[in-house]
Amino acid sequence: MDQELETELVEPIQIKTVTQDEVLQAALKLFAKKGYFNTSLTDIKDALGVTTNTGISQFFKTKQAIAQALHENILDSLSISIDDIRRRNRKAAEQLREVVDLLFKLTDDAPEIVQFLLFVKSEEFLAEPKPLLDSPAFNKIKRIFQNGVKDGEMKAIDPMLAYTYFFGIINQTLAMVLSGDLPKSAETYQAQAWLVAWGCIVKK
Repeated sequence: MDQELETELVEPIQIKTVTQDEVLQAALKLFAKKGYFNTSLTDIKDALGVTTNTGISQFFKTKQAIAQALHENILDSLSISIDDIRRRNRKAAEQLREVVDLLFKLTDDAPEIVQFLLFVKSEEFLAEPKPLLDSPAFNKIKRIFQNGVKDGEMKAIDPMLAYTYFFGIINQTLAMVLSGDLPKSAETYQAQAWLVAWGCIVKK
């Protein structure tokens, strides 16, 4: 037998391995593009370029477990970022400005994360779903509005109404960028969105 051919036959087949982070990233892109229900473990496997689900199952037994991990990771990271923002800034306007900066930057640099937050419904994969507004990250954002009203930076309205008016404009702008209805980068519209959103709630 030819020496080179014999070597090829006896060498073990190289099986592609994946990391947990690669599984999460592949799933995130698919969930954002197709939705949770329309994404299967096979879709995730194919996106990773592996031939079996073994690489996935060593980290996650089900698609639901992947979505739960993504949900927790994204909200935990957002919560940490908001803590940093609140430590750096005293006024509500300064804090909200940095939160908006973060969301618009994420929309340009990691659109799947914002797509997941805005459009993937947690009740589809969480056993005991809670409203996004009740998560630690968004509770911290709500406290910015509470303090803004209390300190006289914002109009004397219910803080949740202030939150709704403000993020109604911000989130809709981001959603239109993600859908392509606003054709340029999120950064292009950031200054205008901020002026309109903050103008709805600032005490003049």
